[in-house]
Amino acid sequence: MSEVSTGQQQIRENAISEAPAVAYGPRGFLATGLALLVICVALFLVWQTISSLLIIFAGVLFAAFLDAAARAMAPVVRLNRVWRLTFVLLLLTAAVGLGLVWGAGKLPEQTRLLLKVMDAQFDILQQHLLSYGVDLLGPEWGRDFAQWLVSDQGRFFSHAQLVLGGASSFLAGMLVIVFLGILFAFDPSSHRDSLVMLARPTYRARTRGVMDEMGGVLRLWFVGQLIRIILMTLCVWVALYLIGLPGPFVLGLQAGLSNFVPYLGPILAAIPIALVAMPLGGSLLIWAVVVYTIIQSIEGYVIGPLIQRQAVEIPPAWTLVAIVLLGAMFGVMGIALAMPLVAVGRVAIIRFYVEDYLGDDRGRVFNKEPSQMGVP
Repeated sequence: MSEVSTGQQQIRENAISEAPAVAYGPRGFLATGLALLVICVALFLVWQTISSLLIIFAGVLFAAFLDAAARAMAPVVRLNRVWRLTFVLLLLTAAVGLGLVWGAGKLPEQTRLLLKVMDAQFDILQQHLLSYGVDLLGPEWGRDFAQWLVSDQGRFFSHAQLVLGGASSFLAGMLVIVFLGILFAFDPSSHRDSLVMLARPTYRARTRGVMDEMGGVLRLWFVGQLIRIILMTLCVWVALYLIGLPGPFVLGLQAGLSNFVPYLGPILAAIPIALVAMPLGGSLLIWAVVVYTIIQSIEGYVIGPLIQRQAVEIPPAWTLVAIVLLGAMFGVMGIALAMPLVAVGRVAIIRFYVEDYLGDDRGRVFNKEPSQMGVP
C-alpha cells in the first residue's frame, strides 16, 4: 500500500513539475480560445455520434463478459487465453442455437396466448372507462390489430416499413456489438494501449492501471447482472407455473430481463403479470402479485446487493438519476447502459480527479486497487 501511494505521489509531482507555465498576453488568450473551441467541437461530435458510441460501449461490455467467462474457465480448462475464449464462443453459439430451436416451438404459442389475454383485458378496461365518460383509446381504436392495420393499406405499409426498419437496425446493432466484443476480447492489450498512448508518458502506467480497473468493474457488473437475470427468470417461471398462470416462461423471462434496468424495470414487469392474472379471478391476481412482489423484494434487497457490492457501490439515488437522464437523452440504449456507464465513470472520477488531481488518497477505499484488477 505504501509503495503504491509513493508511486502515485511521484506521478503527481512529475505531472506538476512538467506542467508548462501559464502564458499571458495575446498568445495565451489565443491558446485558451483554441482549446475551448476544440473542446466544444469535440463535445458536439460526441453528441452527434452518441448512439454509435453507446453501441461501441456495449461492445466493450460484451468483451468484458467474454473475458470474465474465459477467466472463470482457467482453473478447469488448462489452455491459453485464446483457446479458452474460442471455447466460450462455441458454448455461447450452441446455447443460443438450442434456445432458438426450443423457443421456436414454445415462445410463439405462449406469446399469442398472452397477447390475446391482454387484449381482452384492455377491452374490459376501455368499457369501464367509457361508462365513466373517459375514452382512453379513442373512438376509432379497435382491439383487433389485424383489422386495424388492414383497413387502411397505406397505414399498413407504413407500419410494416417501420417494423422492418427497426428490426434491421436492431440486428445491425447487435451484430456490431457482437463483433466488437469478440475483437476487443481477443486482443484487449493492444486496444487499451492505443488509448494509453494519448496520455503523457509519465502518466501512462497510471492510466493503464485505471483502465484495467474499469475492465474489472465491467466484468463483475455484467456477470452479476447475468446471474440476477437467470435467478429471477427461473424463480418467477416456477412460481407462476405452480399457481397456474398461463405463459409462465414468457412472463418469467420478461421479469428476469427487466432487472437489467434497476428500479424501473421490475415495476414495469409487474404489469403484464397483473393483466394476464386479471381474467382468471381476484384470488389468482392477488397470488400472482404477492408472489412476484416477494420474489422481486428478495432479489432486489438481498440477492442483488450481495452479488453487485463487489463491483458497483453507487448510491441508489444517483443510479436512478442516471437512468432517468440517460433514458431521456438517448432512449432505450441510455437506460440499458446507464448502470455500467455510471460505474466506469465513478472509477475515472475517483482515480483521476479525487486521487490524482485533488491529492485525496481516501478514494482508495473505493473498490479494489488497480494492481489487483489488471490483465493476467
